[in-house]
Amino acid sequence: MPDPGRKPTISDVEILKEFALCSDPFMHATELAESLDMSRQGVHKRLEQLEENSYLASKITGGTRNWWLTDDGRNYLSEHS
Repeated sequence: MPDPGRKPTISDVEILKEFALCSDPFMHATELAESLDMSRQGVHKRLEQLEENSYLASKITGGTRNWWLTDDGRNYLSEHS
């Protein structure tokens, strides 16, 4: 069943590229929202979807969820960019 929310204008590849280009080993939803000009809530939802697809992984540290690119995400990115 399709997601009833707003149609994404930023592709999964664009989001994953942000992780691949980041000099840090992980990113926070807020910094990604700023670089992609998206709402933090919208970014968080997309990050959760990418994690469900095994393209990202996350962990809560210090009360903040941080995300990083997985090997599956790197493979997806190399196949689709």
